[in-house]
Amino acid sequence: MIVWINGAFGAGKTTTARELIELIPNSTLFDPEVIGGALGRLLPPKHLAEVGDFQDLPIWRRLVIDTAAAMLAELGGTLVVPMTLLRQEYRDEIFGGLAARRIPVRHVLLAPAETILRERIAGRDVPRDLPDGELRVRQWSYDHIEPYKSALASWLTADAYPIDTGALTPYDTALRIAEAVGSGAVPACDIVQTPEPTAETVAAGVLLFDEQDRVLLVDPTYKAGWEFPGGVVERGEAPARAGMREVAEETGIRLDDVPALLVVDWEPPAPPGFGGLRLLFDGGRLDSADAGRLLLPGPELRDWRFVSEAEAAELLPPVRYQRLRRALRARERGKAMYLEAGVPVG
Repeated sequence: MIVWINGAFGAGKTTTARELIELIPNSTLFDPEVIGGALGRLLPPKHLAEVGDFQDLPIWRRLVIDTAAAMLAELGGTLVVPMTLLRQEYRDEIFGGLAARRIPVRHVLLAPAETILRERIAGRDVPRDLPDGELRVRQWSYDHIEPYKSALASWLTADAYPIDTGALTPYDTALRIAEAVGSGAVPACDIVQTPEPTAETVAAGVLLFDEQDRVLLVDPTYKAGWEFPGGVVERGEAPARAGMREVAEETGIRLDDVPALLVVDWEPPAPPGFGGLRLLFDGGRLDSADAGRLLLPGPELRDWRFVSEAEAAELLPPVRYQRLRRALRARERGKAMYLEAGVPVG
């Protein structure tokens, strides 16, 4: 199990985490800041300079997942992780990756008033060994108050168990967390557990259209980026039936007819991914009543929208967009298409 302690800079996450590991038996502190520091030695300075925060680096998010899983495999028990996460897509990616490893996460939010946050930042001990280091570290913390408030207003309080730490010491806060986790007041995060593939997979996506012929895209909670409704074909399952099942599970829409095949795309392996066959089917047009029955958001999907082809280009990763383009052309011509890495063959 992981107890993830979230909150703005200055909320007292790390000091609380140190107290908490004394209260939860067989628990260990894991601070992902260590990985951020290590990346400064692993990656070229030019690459690091392209991002404003190491959290924006995909390698940081992957290493947080892998390190947490490795520490639990080595030590067992509970991992206490003090780390600010203000972008929902990063939370989804990290917690989804942990869920894929069958690691439950209990998400706690330390939420003192803004005035107290500012007072703590002003009085915070910061490094003085660099020119203007103290000023820059304090300003960094101040600059993150607005993103914190935005996350608080949009998704954070609905996702995490909040504790107002304004009048609490770190020990008192840790005691509250230990009691809430022990009593079950902090449930495991509701996120789909999608096991990571260990070999090539077959995945079936279904394109659904509205009355303006825009295509439905969904935003999964357990991985980054927009996608088509669908998922991995289970052993012994027909791909078209798998697509129908996934559509029903994700959106609540039950297709009456088996969808027609539009595209078969072979996705080459790109470590750490294994690649495999990616199929897209034509699920047909939904009328306004059907669209109104979409069951979102939920544990699998954070958002959905109908988009034009041009809008899809802005949302989808390049490989998925190319697959969509070919599928739309196949739909227009009434003839399925075979692709390799998104390129028609034959």
